[in-house]
Amino acid sequence: MVVTQISELSRSRFRIYLDGQFAFVLYKGELRQFQIKEGQELSEESYHHIMTQILPKRAKLRSMNLLQSRDYTRRQLEDKLRQGDYPQECIDEAIAYVESYGYIDDRRYAKDYVEYHLQTKSRNRIETDLLKKGIAKELIREVFDELGDLGVEQDELAIICELLKKKKYCADTATRQEQQKMYGFLYRKGFRGDTIARALLLDITSNSV
Repeated sequence: MVVTQISELSRSRFRIYLDGQFAFVLYKGELRQFQIKEGQELSEESYHHIMTQILPKRAKLRSMNLLQSRDYTRRQLEDKLRQGDYPQECIDEAIAYVESYGYIDDRRYAKDYVEYHLQTKSRNRIETDLLKKGIAKELIREVFDELGDLGVEQDELAIICELLKKKKYCADTATRQEQQKMYGFLYRKGFRGDTIARALLLDITSNSV
């Protein structure tokens, strides 16, 4: 393998290209350690050591540091490591490592997210948010079903009415234009059309809900 390019990322980090393809990122000291220079061969032994010892360890440490500050889904953590230019095999090893210790768990993440937002967001919005975070649709449904079996249910009408109160909406005085505007606002938040229509006809300033 020939080192075809060394591109500086910062004063201490460099992108290494082998045979014209991006391979990995190394620190300046590691360039000296493995005698990496443009136009020169990188030995199989050095390549193997970088790919099996240095980079997997670094990816694991990076993963642990990220998880200290917040939870991540599997895909979110993969994306963060990919942004750090780690090779895919090193990413896979790091993900398997943190999963083995329970540091990432998509089911737990989804359950915590649903429980936290169940009384403030529509189910559609919650599902959309989790899908964007990389949670599988089937897993999201399972979490909702499990919570339902435990008696944890969502009162979508009550959520809408709380939003209408914050918007100072009153069914008795709202014009047709105001109703349509509010309907669009709530629909974009993922609430069901029939539930929105019911809420817009209620006097939410009273205790009749």
